[in-house]
Amino acid sequence: MKENELALLIGKDIYFIRAGDRKINTEFGIIDQSELLKKKFGDKIKTHSGEEFIIVKPNLIDILFKKTKRLPQIIMPKDASLILAYTGIASDSLIVDAGTGSGFLSMFLGYYCNKGKVVTYEKRPEFAKVARNNIELNGLKNVFVKEKDVLKGIDEKNVDLITLDLEFPEQIVENCFDSLKSGGWLVVYSPHIEQVIKVRKEIKRLNFTQVKTIENIIREWRVGRHTLPEVSGVMHTGWLTFARKIN
Repeated sequence: MKENELALLIGKDIYFIRAGDRKINTEFGIIDQSELLKKKFGDKIKTHSGEEFIIVKPNLIDILFKKTKRLPQIIMPKDASLILAYTGIASDSLIVDAGTGSGFLSMFLGYYCNKGKVVTYEKRPEFAKVARNNIELNGLKNVFVKEKDVLKGIDEKNVDLITLDLEFPEQIVENCFDSLKSGGWLVVYSPHIEQVIKVRKEIKRLNFTQVKTIENIIREWRVGRHTLPEVSGVMHTGWLTFARKIN
């Protein structure tokens, strides 16, 4: 492993550490991070008390949930994954994301569309700074933060996918239509149904097809002596409205 490279240690607990000349204390003993420089992913490492961990290369979801700074609201992976599934967006697509926040959705899309480009609009400088730091942490070279109020216009043209997660998205639906290529997708995340209604009204005015609004609810189950649904967890988060441009 290289100096300062991120690693996930999986054993009786999970730890995120960097390879280097440092030591960390855990409830299972001291981990000498310099030992990682002699290891590769898939190897094992022991604490000073003999507790063993597997060294794993962290993936996007590991980093998003364990290392990335989160602002108050993010689009969860369960919703972000539906954008890929319902649009079938290609890996070399041009994507515009508006309402960057922490950058979770733009990073998710950039990770899976790694041959393309994601431009994400954020009008608040403090949010843009957080997003840039998160993007750098994830090592994504194809995601770019643009400090601009997207309600004042979208610069990009012939866009494959536009995603909106912001206040008053209905005000920019027509601009999205103009920026999309024929066959391109608009996806709007809405936290309340009143916003969905306003967005759908604007979509209806324009030449969109394959319009649908969906709610994605996931319920985990506890499997044991008695198998029961979990009584808490991330279930309802919001609504996704999909619309495809045709000329």
